[in-house]
Amino acid sequence: MTEKLTFDVLVAGGGNAALCAALAATKGGAKVLVVEAAPKAWRGGNTRHTRNMRVAHDEGNGILTGPYPKDEFMDDLMRVTKGNTDSDLANLTLEKSKELWDFLYGQGVRFQPSLGGTLSLGRTNAFFLGGGRSMLNALYRAAEDAGVTILYDTRLNSLKIEDGFFVSAEIESHWQDDATEPAVKREISARSFVAAAGGFEANIEWLKEAWGPAAENFLIRGTPYNKGHVLRTLLDAGVQAVGDPKQCHAVAIDGRAPKFDGGIVTRLDCVPFGVVLNTKGERFYDEGEDFWPKRYAIWGRLVAAQPDQVGHVIIDSKAINDFMPSVFPPEKADTLDELAGKIGLDPGAMKATIDTFNGACRPGTFDASIHDDCHTEGLTPPKSHWARPITEPPFYAYTLRPGITFTYLGVKVNSDARMVMTDGTASANLFAAGEIMAGNVLGEGYLAGIGMTIGSVFGRIAGEEAARYVRN
Repeated sequence: MTEKLTFDVLVAGGGNAALCAALAATKGGAKVLVVEAAPKAWRGGNTRHTRNMRVAHDEGNGILTGPYPKDEFMDDLMRVTKGNTDSDLANLTLEKSKELWDFLYGQGVRFQPSLGGTLSLGRTNAFFLGGGRSMLNALYRAAEDAGVTILYDTRLNSLKIEDGFFVSAEIESHWQDDATEPAVKREISARSFVAAAGGFEANIEWLKEAWGPAAENFLIRGTPYNKGHVLRTLLDAGVQAVGDPKQCHAVAIDGRAPKFDGGIVTRLDCVPFGVVLNTKGERFYDEGEDFWPKRYAIWGRLVAAQPDQVGHVIIDSKAINDFMPSVFPPEKADTLDELAGKIGLDPGAMKATIDTFNGACRPGTFDASIHDDCHTEGLTPPKSHWARPITEPPFYAYTLRPGITFTYLGVKVNSDARMVMTDGTASANLFAAGEIMAGNVLGEGYLAGIGMTIGSVFGRIAGEEAARYVRN
């Protein structure tokens, strides 16, 4: 016989968005259950791999080095999304982001000055002391202290939704410490439901529906537990979809990274300081278009469009200290021909591309901290900034592959974080937060740290509104 449990609010997911929702709902007087698909040691979804959050603020505070007004934040967002965003929800997200520092600090999260290198975001982004895992631990402690019930290793099998109204769910818990024990199934009755279970980036078959066979060559930076089961269940139940299934947070990462869960350490920050070639030895995009924090998330898609979904960054000795050191050391050689052999490129093709690039570089004053005047002329594609001839041995190379962090296809929500059904009506008691609804704000592109911003803002809204519905 299936055990039956009753709560006010059921939250699916175990990362930043889920915990913000659980804390907000509990503060609103609700009895909350959080179900996390991962074991406790791997809890937290992609939040485990984060290290900062982008927040609007009107003045510095000793750690944030200066003001980052909401209007500037909006300009940055519109630039990277090319205007492909729900402007009302984007405006709400950025306005509410002003509250996040104090809210998170109140839950025990602590901050530190920004890291150096090309991700110097000290003015715009709040860096978590100890990174995303430390931030998560603080939120979990706060949730437990507040009386939130948390079940790990628990999959949400099904949802009972009638005419856009959540009724109940079936969950299934497994016990990692005793594989001989059968899974325990429970029926959960709750007065409202918050989906904060992420996207479908770890579901290669679903990725192939959008990308075709190329998806087999993708590496998944994020958690292997985000298979998209909750998202698929909601869409099948009549929740309106938002976003393009091919749009995602896709970073060009080290080709030696693991298939799943490599996290932020697999990212490479060297692209602006060299040239990127495909397997034919050809350049295919402007490496110096803009600062890396505003462009790093487009490079996964760019590499994904190249033959075999591979790219190669070529730099020389004067650039080797201009970016954060990588986890894996680069290939190194005294000549370009030798380097080409190590990375499997045709030496003649690679040398021809490098020579053409070198000849197009115009003298300037190199400065990685600004849009400097080091650029190319008469070259397609151009390199707009930080263009210096690659001439000083030894030479270095990194191989790139697409690294998928999270997908943008999700559920449509309104400003109360309520899910919108296919007939255009808002559900009374279905809410969403985090990556599963980020496509409302991120139609394309990405801005460093904004995923966490969306998760916290809409997590809090979803929790508050779910509790308000319960009270009423």
